[in-house]
Amino acid sequence: MKYKAIFFDRDGVLIDGNPRKREWLHSTVAQWSGKPFEEISYEKMMDLFRLASEGKKPWYRNIDDEREFFRRYYRHLLEWQGVKESLNRRARLLFDELWCKSGILFPETIEVLEYFQSRGYKMGVISDTSPSLEYTLQVLGIAKYFTSFTASSLVGAEKPSPVIFNAALAAQGVTAQESLYADDYKPEADGAREQGFTSFLMDRGGTESGEWVIHNLKELIDFVEK
Repeated sequence: MKYKAIFFDRDGVLIDGNPRKREWLHSTVAQWSGKPFEEISYEKMMDLFRLASEGKKPWYRNIDDEREFFRRYYRHLLEWQGVKESLNRRARLLFDELWCKSGILFPETIEVLEYFQSRGYKMGVISDTSPSLEYTLQVLGIAKYFTSFTASSLVGAEKPSPVIFNAALAAQGVTAQESLYADDYKPEADGAREQGFTSFLMDRGGTESGEWVIHNLKELIDFVEK
């Protein structure tokens, strides 16, 4: 077998956002505040993150730090949205309902993971995310397919830095030339390819084309079976 391992980005490749969770957040906060939910811009989200960090850098070093960070984040979010009463209780409710629980699997995710696992591939996830990477996949029931979880917050480097890719390879004991990779962000897919991975850009919207573009994870199966 030419390839020994396959790595995936998480968001946009394995999992999607859950619209029901988004709708629940908006309607619940609107009920508490008495006004429509105000959409959160990237700039405002970063402001709320900075408040939640309480001046700490990095914001969190492990999953316990991350839990406390997001408990504070949801309280600041409620204050900004104009909620006045029972802030601590309501922030806990948002945390319990949303933290690491706002994703859903793409329809083909489990089928593709089953295929590669049954054929002896080592599998890992490489993501620019927080220490809860493995936990989010446990919640969705797919952590069992992977033997490495490489999160930028723990490695200290984000894609497309060679540092994070090399950390993932070392965790599996394979080379880039022995590995497949799929990412939904072109600079990161290209960065992996520059390191020697057989790397694919996931374009679920169907706007990209080319030899290294896929629109569904099942196309990875087609590739290895050729």
